Amino acid sequence: MAVSAPRDSERSAGRGIPDTVAQLRATFRSGRSRAVDWRLDQLRGLVRLVVEREADFAAALGKDLGRDAFNAWLADLAPVRAEAKFAIRHLPSWMTPKRVRVPVGVQPARGWYQYDPLGVVLIIGPWNLPVHLVLAPLVGALAAGNCAILKPSEQTPACSALLADLVPQYLDPEAIAVVEGAADTTQKLLDQALDHCCFTGSPEVGKAVMAAAAKHLTPVTLELGGKSPVIVADDAKLDVAARRIAFAKQLNSGQTCTAPDYLLVDRRVRDPFVAALTKAFQDFVPEATMPIINSRQAGRLARLVKHAGGRTVQGGTIDTDAHRGEVTVIVDPDPDSDVLREEIFGPVLPVVTVDSIDDAIAHVQQGPKPLAVYLFSEDRANERRVLDEISNGSTVINHLTYHVLVNDLPFGGVGNSGTGSYHGKWGFETFSHRKAVLRKSTWLDPALTYPPFNRVKQQLLRILI
Repeated sequence: MAVSAPRDSERSAGRGIPDTVAQLRATFRSGRSRAVDWRLDQLRGLVRLVVEREADFAAALGKDLGRDAFNAWLADLAPVRAEAKFAIRHLPSWMTPKRVRVPVGVQPARGWYQYDPLGVVLIIGPWNLPVHLVLAPLVGALAAGNCAILKPSEQTPACSALLADLVPQYLDPEAIAVVEGAADTTQKLLDQALDHCCFTGSPEVGKAVMAAAAKHLTPVTLELGGKSPVIVADDAKLDVAARRIAFAKQLNSGQTCTAPDYLLVDRRVRDPFVAALTKAFQDFVPEATMPIINSRQAGRLARLVKHAGGRTVQGGTIDTDAHRGEVTVIVDPDPDSDVLREEIFGPVLPVVTVDSIDDAIAHVQQGPKPLAVYLFSEDRANERRVLDEISNGSTVINHLTYHVLVNDLPFGGVGNSGTGSYHGKWGFETFSHRKAVLRKSTWLDPALTYPPFNRVKQQLLRILI
């Protein structure tokens, strides 16, 4: 991913990184963040942050992404509030040590595991959901009792600056820090041998983050993208499928990691489905064009559309200078075109005709493992086949993206779409170490367990162990 030259503020932040990390490590060593009351206070502060400063965040998101106030709340703020409140309700039970059975050969003893915080963790956010995807992982990090460094995307400078200003006002400034900057700043942070790194972004940058973290054996959670397909079977309820697909694609102009990337539609229903889809887009997107993050991304999308081939049935215009684009639907683009190879991440939606559910599954299996797979079908046999035969991060039946709002479900990818997961208890566990503990009694200390191991001892131990 190309980045601009670092600003003066970025150079300053780079010089201060070791001192920032030292401060956070000192706070962690003090034990402050381990207390349940501290964790709950931070989570409540996070709720207040996104509620009380909604207007400020909406203005920043509008400036960076051209998003209106309601969609700023819907995509970036509401999910953080819901996840933090979920963690507040469940944190005491998550923290409770869990007893385990101890085999006869180890008795008398008591065994359990407990969740220990990792230390100082790094959260690197993306530009597409620049508040949500920084603060949502922070929920898990705080619930687990960690100190944290937040690194917002330099491509959304208004949101980055706002987070740097507001986070210390609502959260413990000696335990949570915001560091602004570009790629060189991220590299300097990864060079600090932190205790965990959570990165959200593209697979290409994710590989670089993982390689940099590996130098210090820093464990990583990578929430990456990928070409998430939608399979529309011949028994799908076409109007419902069209509305739900159009709704998910228009969110943030299609610039979300869980957006439908392309459609695999059964030939027998393709034409009426495409008609319903284009109508849904016309109903949901009243403006002629949608905002795109910047001219570079708009130029990339324009190239994908220009060389797609196939039949464009809606839209087709991407204005690079204004970085805006029409919702574009392309039926049966060339199989080797980049629009079917690259992750689109914008308001462009290819429709690929397939002859059966078998063809759809085979098509997905041939590519990298996607972050999400969406199926529209009323047939449980189709559902079971998609679940069993496709390896992917998450699957949603008869809708899209809503799994992100279910905090009891893990959110994450597999293979090229990521490693690790978070949300709810899964985030708490991601940012914790499950420490095994065994307590042995001293009132019984049989000679059987010590050498020399004669024949009788050996036979008894073989029975017991």
